[in-house]
Amino acid sequence: MSLAARLEQTAKTGAPIAFRTKRPWPGAIVSWLQAAPLALVLLLMFVAPLAFVVVVSFFDYGRVDIYPAFMLDNYVEVFTSEVTGRLYLKTLEYAALVEAITLVLGFFVAYYLTFHVRTLRWRIVLLLACSIPFFTSNVIRMISWIPFLGREGILNDAVMATHLVSQPLDFLLFSDFAVVVAYVHIFTLMMVAPVVNSMAKIDRGLIAAARDAGATEGQIVRDIIIPLSKTGIALGSVLVLTQVMGDYYIVRMLSGGKSAGVVTGIATQLNAFEYPPAAASSVVLLIVVITLVVGIFSLVDVRKELAA
Repeated sequence: MSLAARLEQTAKTGAPIAFRTKRPWPGAIVSWLQAAPLALVLLLMFVAPLAFVVVVSFFDYGRVDIYPAFMLDNYVEVFTSEVTGRLYLKTLEYAALVEAITLVLGFFVAYYLTFHVRTLRWRIVLLLACSIPFFTSNVIRMISWIPFLGREGILNDAVMATHLVSQPLDFLLFSDFAVVVAYVHIFTLMMVAPVVNSMAKIDRGLIAAARDAGATEGQIVRDIIIPLSKTGIALGSVLVLTQVMGDYYIVRMLSGGKSAGVVTGIATQLNAFEYPPAAASSVVLLIVVITLVVGIFSLVDVRKELAA
């Protein structure tokens, strides 16, 4: 029956028109359909390659080829090799130093931007000023430290001009000092941004009430700001640690070959066509990084904090 006929019948009988409506899809199905494209991308670009690396880590290998097998020799070599142990210790040392320095610098930069810069406009301007160096490549910013820290570089020339030393300082370049300086320079902003975001959510009334109660600035920072900024600190720590643990170019270029990390050892194995040992080292490194991340998130319930 056409709509006009149904309207005419309704006018005569007074009965309402009954329209058929489509039943909406269940919410669970809609959610799965929305997440499906991203899940497919992650499956193809992340899960599948990672699974391939895990499988290869159990293979045998020769000079120019690898052989499908299931053997634990590659993992035994990772855990028993003295060289690999030193590489892990050096990488963890870099990660701990850079984490500590970037945490202190990033926290106080974020604290100044949030609580001492009064207007939102200037806060945004200063935060953008901090991020300007990041508009260039990490490689360019890393290499820029070589002429600055070299024996005839800007810093050595300035120190020599003060007559505090009689010869250039050799520890500035191609050393652990240069590696840590470059790490801090590149990764500090990764700590600043999450901490600023957490501090911006702190109720200013709490700080005003603490000041009225006679609390000092140090007590306010210790008892109010740090506990309420722990989500940003946790997220920034994860960003810094994962970047340092997975770095290759900075430690290679600025250590001058005097130091190396786990990724450097993996790269050496790849260059020697030792793909199964390199895959095993990669899996172990991934487990170590995941353990560190889980440890940080076990101290701070990030999901609960973000939801709140």
